[in-house]
Amino acid sequence: MNWLAAYIMRGRTQAMIVAATLALVSLVMPPVSVVSSATIALVTLRRGAFEGLWVLACSSIISALLGLVLLGNYQFALAYALVFWLPVWLIGIVLREGRHLSLAVEIAVVLGIVAVIGVYLANIESAAMWQSLLTQLIPMGAPDEAQQQIAVLSHFMTGIASAGTVSSLLFGLFLGRWWQANLYNPGGFKQEFLSLTTHSAFTFASITVVALAAINFGIVSEIAWNVVILLVLLYAMIGTSIMHIVFAGMKMSRYTVPMFYITLFLIPHALLPVALVGLTDKWLNLRKKYLKSNTP
Repeated sequence: MNWLAAYIMRGRTQAMIVAATLALVSLVMPPVSVVSSATIALVTLRRGAFEGLWVLACSSIISALLGLVLLGNYQFALAYALVFWLPVWLIGIVLREGRHLSLAVEIAVVLGIVAVIGVYLANIESAAMWQSLLTQLIPMGAPDEAQQQIAVLSHFMTGIASAGTVSSLLFGLFLGRWWQANLYNPGGFKQEFLSLTTHSAFTFASITVVALAAINFGIVSEIAWNVVILLVLLYAMIGTSIMHIVFAGMKMSRYTVPMFYITLFLIPHALLPVALVGLTDKWLNLRKKYLKSNTP
């Protein structure tokens, strides 16, 4: 995909065309939204906050016009800019100025946590809202078990939706950073990703949230559980970077590393032990110990 990154970096017009066009395509193919966000991230990372904001604003206008012509409405462009482009622009600035991928990831997760809390402040009965929405998706005459599962799932949907959005933002940021590294600093993104970590204060705060979720404090515990979903996302990424180093250090690394990622893709439950590895990194420091043990 380096050709696309090179095309984006030709100028503002090219970046706007890619971002706006892919935003429309993502309405049919949602994963494409990652590439659209990566366009904003790449411009911001390479050329700065103002240039990124300019491309973001103009892309929003182009998307609105295209939406008005093709779909008969322009509202999706505003929603797209607020949900995807603006946050990735913000964390792109953090990464450009702070030069620490870990900090950008933490801030993205914090934005997701703020969104979760904001939803509950706006509507304390958000679970009932989700239950109503999910019930409309199941066919008439569905078994009672389906209704019961929806009733349980509805209490966690705010966190799940927030985690999905944050995942999209981070993958867009990662892709933008990977593009930047391929064009101007080959191998740079790999080094940044494999050094992913989090601050000690963040780790202790995460443990506190988990403890709060485990204690039955009613709505407070429900909010905490939704926040925990975002924390699992954070520590799963950190754990993935650690396990990559572990598997890369094995004799059959050309097989073990791909199999590790294939396992995560095919068995999502494997993310939980990987997240646990990420959470305990501050104490076990597996990454440093394993690198030391493999140093001749």
